Amino acid sequence: MGKWLLLHQPFIKYLRRGKIQVFMSSQVSVKIKSFGTAPVFFTALTTLFGAILFLRFGYAVGMLGFMGTLGVILLGHLITVPAALAISELASNQRVEGGGEYFIISRSFGLNIGATIGLALYLAQAISVAFYVIAFTEAFSPVLNTLNLSPEWTRRVVSMPVMLLLTWFILKKGMAPGIKLLYVVAAILGVSLVMFFLGNTGYSESNPVALFSVKTGNLKESFFTVFAILFPAFTGITAGVGLSGDLKNPGKSILMGTTLAALFGILVFSLVTYKLAVSASPDDLVNDQLMMSKIAKAGSFMVPIGLAAATLSSAIGFMLVAPRTLQALALDDSLPIKKLNRRMAKGIGKTLEPKAATRITGILALLFVYKGGVDFVAQVLSMLFMVTYGSICLISFLYHFSADPSYRPVFQTRWPLSLAGFLGSVWLMFAMQPFYALLAVIALVLLYIITSYFHRARGGMSAIFQGAVFQLSRNLQVYMQRKRKVQDSDRWRPSVVCVSTRTFENKKALQLLGWISMRYGFGTYIHLVEKKYTAESNDETESILPRLIELTGEDNNTYMDTLISPSFTSAVAQIVQFPGVSGMPNNLILFEFDKTRPETVLPVIENIPMAKAARLDVAVLATDMKPTRHKKGIHVWIRSIDSENSNLMILLSYIILGHPHWHKHKIRIFCLTPKDSNEEENKQKLSELILSGRLPISPKSIEMVPVEENQSIKRLVGTKSSEAGLTMVGFFDEHLNFDRNLFLDYNDIGDVLFVNASKFRAIR
Repeated sequence: MGKWLLLHQPFIKYLRRGKIQVFMSSQVSVKIKSFGTAPVFFTALTTLFGAILFLRFGYAVGMLGFMGTLGVILLGHLITVPAALAISELASNQRVEGGGEYFIISRSFGLNIGATIGLALYLAQAISVAFYVIAFTEAFSPVLNTLNLSPEWTRRVVSMPVMLLLTWFILKKGMAPGIKLLYVVAAILGVSLVMFFLGNTGYSESNPVALFSVKTGNLKESFFTVFAILFPAFTGITAGVGLSGDLKNPGKSILMGTTLAALFGILVFSLVTYKLAVSASPDDLVNDQLMMSKIAKAGSFMVPIGLAAATLSSAIGFMLVAPRTLQALALDDSLPIKKLNRRMAKGIGKTLEPKAATRITGILALLFVYKGGVDFVAQVLSMLFMVTYGSICLISFLYHFSADPSYRPVFQTRWPLSLAGFLGSVWLMFAMQPFYALLAVIALVLLYIITSYFHRARGGMSAIFQGAVFQLSRNLQVYMQRKRKVQDSDRWRPSVVCVSTRTFENKKALQLLGWISMRYGFGTYIHLVEKKYTAESNDETESILPRLIELTGEDNNTYMDTLISPSFTSAVAQIVQFPGVSGMPNNLILFEFDKTRPETVLPVIENIPMAKAARLDVAVLATDMKPTRHKKGIHVWIRSIDSENSNLMILLSYIILGHPHWHKHKIRIFCLTPKDSNEEENKQKLSELILSGRLPISPKSIEMVPVEENQSIKRLVGTKSSEAGLTMVGFFDEHLNFDRNLFLDYNDIGDVLFVNASKFRAIR
């Protein structure tokens, strides 16, 4: 496999990312990945020791002092080191292909979120090219200042031709010469730093070294301003990750390369900070951005050469990485235009060089070279990189938290580090530039919406969030079970389980469950398949479940499931023993039957005693095929001597009223009282109960209905509730013993919900 495999197949255009890349010809090439750890290490190292180190570390030391600058270095690495460790961990758990950080994010968060953050990452990398080309120009500032041009054109005289030349070089030569050039640049850079450390100004001999001195008056504001300017220097830790598609063993090379670069970078940054602090005054460090050249031995020659080498190498590194990120985005069809995806994804030659993506990157970088200065571009980069690093740390933390058994990285970081990296990234974004941080968040949200619109078929979230939610739910349920005491009736909320075989014939039971579980309660709907449990019946239910979930719609928060059981009775026996999916036990069971088919009520009547034995409240929904008339409201029929059922029905009616289907509709209460009782006294008590319970029921909506001893209740209900959207009627256990038609003969009204409470529910 050390060579290129050429396959010949006519009329093949282009395949999605996999082992094979196919061009618009008969030649198909399989990419051989030939690089090891060294390119990752040197790409990271030469990016770390770039423009910021030579041009802005002196400014930072002058503004914040030695200890303040150390604080910036440590805080920056609190973000980048967890991100580097998280990248190394993720790379050792999965096969990392081209695209580096983008590939990791998209395969963890899903392609839509991955595309959103990946585009931000690409912009950061492309703008980084401009940043280092601009900084490269600073090496020639002593010569250019003699031209008497404006500061902007003094910079552009060198930066724009260099940007064009760099783009041409990468397009012409590709990656391999660029990697070789990194080694040469690293050597020059090393010599420059050695000469800097060997230099001596004599400042420390004639002036007391004040390592704790601070120039600025507003330390807090200056600290975060300096941090935003210096932070791009620390982002070099992950620069080599973008080469993932060209590495033989990404998991090993990314871990070794980034870890070594991070440790070496912290050491050199700290030593440079100390050397600057003891070699020049704060004023000189702030006002002379090339102060390092006056400190170093032969500095007038070596430091500009080192600066030129460092900035040019960083520009080359990002010019190699950014097009490959764009190519990876295009391979996943993540760009909004199909033709653009095809063009950007195409690779040329044996190494599949992303020529088109390189041209786009060169043009974008050239625009920033023309418009931006070092400090402005540095702050833009800081914001973009914060988003990327925060996302990577969040992925690592979520994987640890979700305890996914398929997540088995060879190298493991610690979840507190990943969590700190994520929280630190978010905090620092707003600490540096709150307004721009808010704009960045809004831009990402809009970008995600646009990406989701163009790729509606792709999932927005992936299994990583499902695993985290599962773990959180599991821990909460265990905690609730251990801490649960005897359930307080004053704190009642419905946890309803419904069983039905008629789901696809009549959805009203499912609809009722949705009303209850929308805001205040929790509903579990069980579709019963009355069969013996076999492989065939199991396959049948697996095909049914997606259809059930589709039935719920966006305004129904019911949890859907299926159950195979040979009879309705055996199913109820299992269901009443179900643990609540919400983490609390089910406290109400909902049965349903068709009013127009009286025989369908018999299984319900036969199994109510079993539900009562389980100490569940019981609700029986009698329906027909007529649509629900929400505008007519909910009618609740109670008895003055039946406080248990009455309170439960009033609570349920209030809960149902919270669903949007019942918005601005009313509850009417009909209170059945003996004809010789004191109606005003009973109405006053009921009004006080509703008022103390803060229920949205007007006293005008309460009607006292006197009843003679042998008068038909069903006829009264049929007369007064003929137009109601939903009618509630209470019943007692003993009613079923002598009246098998208890739930029948309500055909003249709409849907009826019969309610039986297992115990008193106080309205507080």
